Amino acid sequence: MTNRFYYHTTAGLCFTLLVLGFISRAGAQAKPEAGWSNYGNGRGGTRYSAASQIDRRNVGKLKQAWTYRSGALPHDPELDKKAAFEATPILVGGKLFLSTPYDHVIALNPETGAKLWEFDPQLELPYGASEVTSRGVSAWRAPRAKAGQQCTLRIFIGTLDARLIALDGATGKPCSDFGSDRKVDLTSGVRLRDPGDYQVTSAPAIFKDLVITGSSMGANRAVTVERGMVRAFDVRTGTLRWTWDPIASRSYQTTPRTVSVDAQRDLIFIPTGSASPDYYGGIRKGDNQWANSVVALRAITGEFVWGFQVVHHDLWDYDVASQPTLFAWKDGTPAIAITTKMGRVFVLNRLTGAPLLPVEERPVLKCDIPGEESWPTQAESAISVVPEKLRPEDAWGIKPEERQWCADKIKAARSEGIFTPPSLQGTLVFPSNVGGVNWGSAAYDPQHHLLFMDTNRLPIFVKLIPRAEYDDARKNTSDSDRLHGEFARQVGAPYGMFRSPLLSPSGLPCNAPPWGTVAAVDLFLGVKAWDAPLGSWIPGRHTGTITLGGPIASAGGLVFSAAAMDNYLRAFDSETGKELWEYELPAAARPHP
Repeated sequence: MTNRFYYHTTAGLCFTLLVLGFISRAGAQAKPEAGWSNYGNGRGGTRYSAASQIDRRNVGKLKQAWTYRSGALPHDPELDKKAAFEATPILVGGKLFLSTPYDHVIALNPETGAKLWEFDPQLELPYGASEVTSRGVSAWRAPRAKAGQQCTLRIFIGTLDARLIALDGATGKPCSDFGSDRKVDLTSGVRLRDPGDYQVTSAPAIFKDLVITGSSMGANRAVTVERGMVRAFDVRTGTLRWTWDPIASRSYQTTPRTVSVDAQRDLIFIPTGSASPDYYGGIRKGDNQWANSVVALRAITGEFVWGFQVVHHDLWDYDVASQPTLFAWKDGTPAIAITTKMGRVFVLNRLTGAPLLPVEERPVLKCDIPGEESWPTQAESAISVVPEKLRPEDAWGIKPEERQWCADKIKAARSEGIFTPPSLQGTLVFPSNVGGVNWGSAAYDPQHHLLFMDTNRLPIFVKLIPRAEYDDARKNTSDSDRLHGEFARQVGAPYGMFRSPLLSPSGLPCNAPPWGTVAAVDLFLGVKAWDAPLGSWIPGRHTGTITLGGPIASAGGLVFSAAAMDNYLRAFDSETGKELWEYELPAAARPHP
């Protein structure tokens, strides 16, 4: 028998799925496959595998077993520029299920990589589609199924054109009894504003006979956008069972993300996005509850139980992008860990939302933009894993002239530490909207109560632009994208916005490396245990790179990550952070920025 880890890679116009397997030595005791049944393995998002055959001693013997190429591109030249392979495959019932950026669902034989079936949802996407990605699928198995009955194993996917579809796990065909015309239309009741900007990119959650999904909405378009609802549907019929809207009676909207489930206690935990628009809140006064939060609901009814807001009146795009991690506290108390783009980790009682590690409200800088009423305090946790301030003397560059160039840029902007508000002159947001910790989320080792996360350390320059000047500013700047610079109109607000990573003339960040790491936090002690650079942008130097994706941990004492901007999958010692092994993939195992 073998224990395996599955990684996808991105290669220009094609995608590959790579399987790495360690074959037992003769006489070694074989253990059954551990499986990976949900997006985060356990429903509580632990990203932890009980597989122990691959360990610190033999990880160096991992070899490629097979490669599968999905042929997911090309699709459309304009949309392909946005396409990102972010899916985590699941291993259920002896099959490997994954989704492509265009929501094709594919079932593979996990031993050979042979395709068993493929489903094409025939997406209808406008050129203005906000995202072109899918982070995965979910599975539900009927508890009392008759022999030969169809759809006893159902594979659920939420699509980019906002449909919820149930597929027969055996054949890949849509379940005929689910929804209307074999689908549920998720645009119903959301007040659709812009086609292509209301989507589903995350894997749905499963609780008993419910499939639960949130949404993804294009940010910074306008003050008033679609309703960001969480909805639960019957897994068999697609009938709507309940709806929860985080801001039903308010003038702003937010986006629910990947849900965690505590089936034993009838609770689900929803991370929410920023209120719209991200960088100006003069129209959405107050703390903007329950944006930038984790909210606990009764899974069976959708009833609100508690909420915890990590950022009040967000002006920095500090949405809670990560799936919450459920674990047991040292005295057995059900607990939840929240990783954030600020790099701050919050540890709460899962039943009440009360902090288990200290949280203190600290005063922050006041915004000087007319009409803006920034919140006077922000929550500071006991754990922080990334730097929170960038000064001119911190500037970095390969050459002295580049270092001076970066220092001048930092000096010209507002850069007074975390939560420095946006400004007309320009503000350095550090940590930035890239993180800290982004959507890759965290992995948890229950044996050593260690939480692992991929982190980013990239400053972003943000400037508000008065409405009367916006069109000229946009016209006089070369084409923008998320890596080199991005404009947002923020319709309905008196200001548009421009943001861009602070990169030196050589294209490297203006802050000192490492620029991306794998970090470990001891949740019981409330301290960072270790921090190791992940990847390199400079040959021969462990600089780390921006990370887009997350780690997994195993009972073999390993942490795996391939989220760096290079083509390597790496294994680290989970107790020390020492890099034990790397393997060059045929292409990068993370999406483009």
